[in-house]
Amino acid sequence: MTDAAMDSAIRRSPALTRAQTGLRLAPTLWITLAAIFAMSLPNLLDPMIRHDDFPALLADGDLFWNKTLHEGRWINYWWHLRGVVTPSWLNFAVYQLFWAVFAAATATVVTRNKGAAFFTVVLALVILVSPSAMIISLWFNTLIPGLALVALFAVMACRLSDRAVLAWLPVFVILTFMAYTTYPLLLLAVCLFRQDQRSLVRLIGILALFTVSFLAAVLVTYTLNWQVHGVFGVPLDDWREATPAADIAGMLANLPKLWSVLSGFAVRTSFNYEPAVVFHLALFAGATLVLLRRAPLEALYLHAGLVTGLALVTAQVLKLGVTVPPRAFMFAWVFYAIAVVRAAQILSQGTALSGRMARNAVVLIAASYLVQGHILSGLFRPWQAETRALAETLSTLPDPILILGQPSQIPSAKEAGIQSDKAVPFRLRQMIGRNATLCGAGDPPCVLPEPTSASRTITTESGVTIRVEPTGTVVDFTAAQSTE
Repeated sequence: MTDAAMDSAIRRSPALTRAQTGLRLAPTLWITLAAIFAMSLPNLLDPMIRHDDFPALLADGDLFWNKTLHEGRWINYWWHLRGVVTPSWLNFAVYQLFWAVFAAATATVVTRNKGAAFFTVVLALVILVSPSAMIISLWFNTLIPGLALVALFAVMACRLSDRAVLAWLPVFVILTFMAYTTYPLLLLAVCLFRQDQRSLVRLIGILALFTVSFLAAVLVTYTLNWQVHGVFGVPLDDWREATPAADIAGMLANLPKLWSVLSGFAVRTSFNYEPAVVFHLALFAGATLVLLRRAPLEALYLHAGLVTGLALVTAQVLKLGVTVPPRAFMFAWVFYAIAVVRAAQILSQGTALSGRMARNAVVLIAASYLVQGHILSGLFRPWQAETRALAETLSTLPDPILILGQPSQIPSAKEAGIQSDKAVPFRLRQMIGRNATLCGAGDPPCVLPEPTSASRTITTESGVTIRVEPTGTVVDFTAAQSTE
C-alpha cells in the first residue's frame, strides 16, 4: 500500500489504529536520537545546570517547595521527593531521550508515512532543534517527569485511535500543566494532527475539550494550593515583577511587555540574527498560503492550535503583567515546523522548482540548527571546567567555605549565561558534597576567619583567590569579575 493509499484508508476508516496501518515509530526515532546526542555532545558528560534546577538534581524537595505555591509545579515537587539521586549526565541523557521521542512520534503522527520516510525524518529533526527546547533543556533535572508525560502521549497517539487519544487528553493536560504551564499545548498539537477525519465541527470539539481540560488543570492546581498552602490560586513571586491589570487600561499598559515577549521569542529563535527572523516569518507565511490552497482544513487545524497557544500567552502577559521567557514557546516552534515541512511535502508531490526549494529550505533549517545547537552546547564548557577545578581544589580545604564577590560576573559565567551567584554553592555541593555560603547575601553576615601565621593563598588560573585558614576557607571572586 502506498503512503497516499494508506492515508486515504485511514481517513475513510477512523477505527483503524496506527499499528493496524503499519505506521512505525522506531526508524525515525533512531535517527532522531542520533541527531540529538550528536547535537548535545559537548554537554553530555557534565551537563550545564541552571541554579534553580539543582534542587531536582539533589532530590531536595525543601528547596523546591516554594514553587508549588508560586508556580503550581506539583508534579515537579513530587519528583523531588523520589529519594534517589542519579548523576546529572544520566538525567540529561534521559531528558534528551524524551524530547527525541516526542519529536519522532509527533512527526510520525503528522506525516503518516510508513517507516523512516524523508519528510517524517525532516519534520522530526526540525522539531528537535527548536531553540526554545534547547534553552529549556538547561532545567532538565526538574522537567524530566513532565516531558516524560508529553513523550508518552505522543507515542500513544502513534498506537491508539483518535477517539482514545482524545479520551486521554484531559488526564495528560492536568498532569503536564503541573509540570510546565505550556506543556499542554504540545499535547494539543499532537491531538489536532492525530485526527483521521477533519471538519470544522470536529475542530471546535477538540478545542472545546482542550479548553475545558486546561481550565480543569488550573482548578486542580488552585485546589491543591488551597488545601496545602491555604491560598486558592497561584500568587506570583516577587522576582517576576508582575504588573497585574484590573481593567482594560491596565491591560493596555502591559502591551509593551507583550511586544517584548513576542519579539524576544522571535529573536532568540533566530539565534539573535535578525535577518533570520524575516526568513522564518516569510517561510511560515508561504507555507500557510500553500496549506490554505492545497489542504485548507489542515491549515485551519494548525493555525487554530497556534492561535490558541498564543492567546493563552497573550492573556497571561496582558492580565498578569508578567514576562514569558522564550523557552515557554516550544509549542509555537512545533506548529511552525509542522507548517513548513507539510508545505514542502505537498509541493514536492510534483516536479516543480517550488518543491525542490521548499525541501532545501526545511533541510537547511534542520541541518543549520543542529550545528548551531552543537556550538551552543560548547559555550558552557569553560564554566563547567572552571567550577570543576575549583571544586577539586576546595575538596580538601577546611570548612566553612565562604564566598566573596559575584561568581556570576566572571567571564566564563557570563559566557554561559549564569543567572545567579547561587550557581557556585550548588555546583560545589554537586561535585564534592560540600556546602558553601555566599557572603553578603544572607542575614546574619558572614564572619570571615582571622588571618593567622598558618595562612596560605591559592590563586586559580582565572584569578579567583582562595585564602586558606585552619578555621575556614575564603573564596574571593572579586579580582576575577569582568569589568565590562
